[in-house]
Amino acid sequence: MSTVEFGGHRDALPAASRRRAALSASRRRLGALARAELLLLARNRGAVLTALLVPLSLPFSVRPAIDQIDLKAQGLNVGTLMLTAATGFSFLFAVYTSLVSAYVARREELVLKRLRTGEPADTEILAGTALPALCLGLAQALVLTVGCAVLLDAGAPKAPYLTLLGLLLGLLLSAALAALTSVVTRTTESAQVTALPLVFVSMLGSGIAVPTDVLPDRIASACELLPLSPAVRLVRAGWTGELGGYEAMGTVLTALAWTVVAVFAVRRWFRWEPRR
Repeated sequence: MSTVEFGGHRDALPAASRRRAALSASRRRLGALARAELLLLARNRGAVLTALLVPLSLPFSVRPAIDQIDLKAQGLNVGTLMLTAATGFSFLFAVYTSLVSAYVARREELVLKRLRTGEPADTEILAGTALPALCLGLAQALVLTVGCAVLLDAGAPKAPYLTLLGLLLGLLLSAALAALTSVVTRTTESAQVTALPLVFVSMLGSGIAVPTDVLPDRIASACELLPLSPAVRLVRAGWTGELGGYEAMGTVLTALAWTVVAVFAVRRWFRWEPRR
């Protein structure tokens, strides 16, 4: 009996070692893909400027519109709204629009097709391409959050875990939506055009440029179902504490549902070869 147990334990060791080796190899491939994508991103000055400057400047461009709102009547303040806007713009420009261009460019240059003939799995290829933009978006959101909290008196977050959760969900969903948008984008030149619908709808309806509190109730309820609305709402609720446990759970589930749908659609329809 002891021999059987010892033999079973001995046979399990190679399997565990293989899993660790496979995980280590996957991390190395992912890191190599991310470094290569970072180099390509750094060479594209237009994409770098868009990813860096637009999220930093746009929140201040909506300041005049925010000043026209009776914030005290809505229980809001400028710091919280600017913080939410800054994070939302990071989702849209540092991650979403830049990744639409990146996925289309790599597809049209046959980079994705060549990568699929090697060791990297499809998930590793997509994640490696998205990783630099995700890190950039995360860094921007954190810097802008600290800046708004200090300079605009946004105060300390009342539920920081909600802000962090909303930030992570927003970044992941933005990357998935970018991969999905690339399906209907033929060239890198048209990437900015195909990305515009989601950008405009999210800016106006997801509480980024215009807080949903000032919208009519029916319109606000419909806007809550937009893809990035749950993530933006979680980011703001982390500072204001406006969501109870039940509401927060519903918002998280809505964000997760959108993420699952987007990932499923990418797995089903993502194009690895140039469109002809």
